[in-house]
Formats: sequence, structure tokens, C-alpha cells
Amino acid sequence: MKHTKGSVEVITGSMFCGKTDELIRRLRRATIARQKVQVFKPAIDVRYAVEKVTSHAGAEFDALPIENSREIFKHLDDDVTVVAIDEAQFFDMNVVAVSKELAEKGIRVIVAGLDMDFRAEPFGPMPAIMAQAEEVRKLRAICMVCGEEASRTQRLVNGKPARYDDPIVIVGADELYEARCRKDHEVPR
Repeated sequence: MKHTKGSVEVITGSMFCGKTDELIRRLRRATIARQKVQVFKPAIDVRYAVEKVTSHAGAEFDALPIENSREIFKHLDDDVTVVAIDEAQFFDMNVVAVSKELAEKGIRVIVAGLDMDFRAEPFGPMPAIMAQAEEVRKLRAICMVCGEEASRTQRLVNGKPARYDDPIVIVGADELYEARCRKDHEVPR
């Protein structure tokens, strides 16, 4: 079933807030409605299965890992009606234009990603995607310190908060992430 108009939906928040679970829920509903779904993720995301998006809770959905957002067009099926982009914060800024182009072709685009990096600053292309989206759903996790609602991602290195000048993206490093509220989030300078 083809959509009559395209749109961009964003699912965002800190780590452990359920972004991928919500993405998979929407994709399963689209599949039940007999819509043609394609899912893309950054090739650098190898935490779980390489060709799946997988939530921390274990839910998964088939996905194609790609190096850059423009590759989506190379792999796009003619009859696709829903395109999902997971971990969009790791893509280049072109993902903003790609999302817009897909929506203008009548495709429902669902984008999931962190809105802020570990420093609690806007993360990559996410602010621009959120600005152009028809819908933005910001989820919250539970603070690992006080138990209140959390909107931030705390990076810990050797048990201590990562410093402000640490690299934003570290693939395969020995580190730990926690959800934290504003009060308990720490970023030493």
C-alpha cells in the first residue's frame, strides 16, 4: 500500500530510553499493514547482529548496514513505502537531505537516534532532522543514580565520567554508558 504523502518521523532520546524498541514497533505495524519496509543502519554499528537493528531488550528487525546515507538510494526498492534509518546520529549530514528527498517521493521515513552526545550537546545531524520532521517523539530513560526520568547519556571510562574533550564517537572502546537525569549527568572539563 503506497502512502499518498511522505513524512519524516523522529524517535529520539538518551541511550536506554527505548528508541529502537519504538522503531521496531512502528516497523512491525507497517509490515502488518502490508507496507513495503526497508531499514538502514550505519555500518559502524556492530554491537549486536550486523544485518539487524537490535534493541537492548532483544527485539530485532532486518536491516542493511551502509557506510553513508546516500547509499540508501542505491538499495531502495521501487515499491518501498516505509524507510527506517536507525542510529542516525552516526551518519553524515547528508542524511538530512536524504530523509527529505525520500519524504518528497511519498515515502514514510522513520529516523531513530540519540539527540545528544555524552556531553549533552546536539548530536550530528539529529537536530536538523528533528527540525524538518512532521513528528518528533522524545523518549526518556530512568536515571541510574536517582531513579528519576533521564534525558542524558553518561559515558563512563574506567568507572569515571568521560571528560568533555574525549572523542564523541569511540567504536569498540572499553567504556560504559548510563542514562542520567540533568542533575546527575557529569562532564568534567
